[in-house]
Amino acid sequence: MKRDYRKWNSPALERDMELLVFGDGGTPVIVFPTSMGRFYQWEDFGMIAHMAERIDAGWLQLWCVDSVDGESFYDKKKAPQERAQRHLAYERYLVDEVLPNIRAENPVDFLVVAGASFGAFHALAFATRRPGLARKAIGLSGAYDAARWLGGSREGEAYYVNPLTFLPNLNDERYLEPLRATEIVIATGRDDPNVEESRRMATELQDKGVPASLHVWDGWAHDWPYWKEMVDVFL
Repeated sequence: MKRDYRKWNSPALERDMELLVFGDGGTPVIVFPTSMGRFYQWEDFGMIAHMAERIDAGWLQLWCVDSVDGESFYDKKKAPQERAQRHLAYERYLVDEVLPNIRAENPVDFLVVAGASFGAFHALAFATRRPGLARKAIGLSGAYDAARWLGGSREGEAYYVNPLTFLPNLNDERYLEPLRATEIVIATGRDDPNVEESRRMATELQDKGVPASLHVWDGWAHDWPYWKEMVDVFL
């Protein structure tokens, strides 16, 4: 399998950022790690090996990005607004730096974003905040109410980084039209402690006419063996 390591100094984040690219063609997928995870997490936990046949066959090309969670949502030394601002800088890194690299190397005009646990939040936040960039978003065992990482704040920038806060008030067709053209898959376990947030996320999207599907699996389902099964179904 083709495996490329990339590193550059990000203007948006003002620090070095790393990522791994698996495969040399096929549908590009931006892969987000779990909470404070690194760009090599999907490789370390066997997900890349699990998907190797699809990657080698040229069906998928995975762009496994790093996170800055420890500098944003999980940096309790910062005020909630600062944490939210750091996440917005991370979003600019994705949009202004990662995405142009994907477009320059991969001619497939269909982008998927995917992640498990906190990576699911990142995938769906990206798809809902920047509608039209991703054509499909997959959230596995996610939690989607960002207020829990922002000291309960839902004001200012904390409002805009929280899908469960801004989606109910979103009525601008300039955003809703491309969002309605996005396939969104939300999968979680029946006994996952965050299952109600998955239900809420699916409902908020469906209420706006977005083709969001909710899949509730038996049991807890919040671990890598389950996520491998989910990836086989949804990606």
